[in-house]
Amino acid sequence: MQKLNFPTYSFRFKNSENKVAIFDEIRKKFIILTPEEWVRQHVVHNLIQEYNYPKSYINVEKLIKINDLSKRYDIIIYQPNGEIFLLVECKAPEVTINQNTFDQIARYNLVLKAKYLMVTNGLNHYFCQMDFENEKYIFLKQLPKFGE
Repeated sequence: MQKLNFPTYSFRFKNSENKVAIFDEIRKKFIILTPEEWVRQHVVHNLIQEYNYPKSYINVEKLIKINDLSKRYDIIIYQPNGEIFLLVECKAPEVTINQNTFDQIARYNLVLKAKYLMVTNGLNHYFCQMDFENEKYIFLKQLPKFGE
């Protein structure tokens, strides 16, 4: 797999039906390794190891309903009070991050109401803080660490 713009992490792999699978510490199972999953697993490890978010606050790939359509978010982090702190949208490295990507995460966030957003293709990372009052997002250099 391609080298990403993250620190180096150790992952568990296995071969499954002639496909490589990577172990997801949040879902507690092996997932077929696609380019997008490679990015998602780096983000999960990054949030745990660099930002100190507890695994128990992280949720990966769950369905949500948006205008009667079933969609699947990549990663969310909850706050201790149960509100959603961070919503992450992961793309494969070859996917260019553009306005469509931000429109997608914004649609998801209409339902989820996360305080922070992260969009990444593993090479380029964008962090935003929501300004719900003025209906816009403020770009940040990085996310706050857990407890900040």
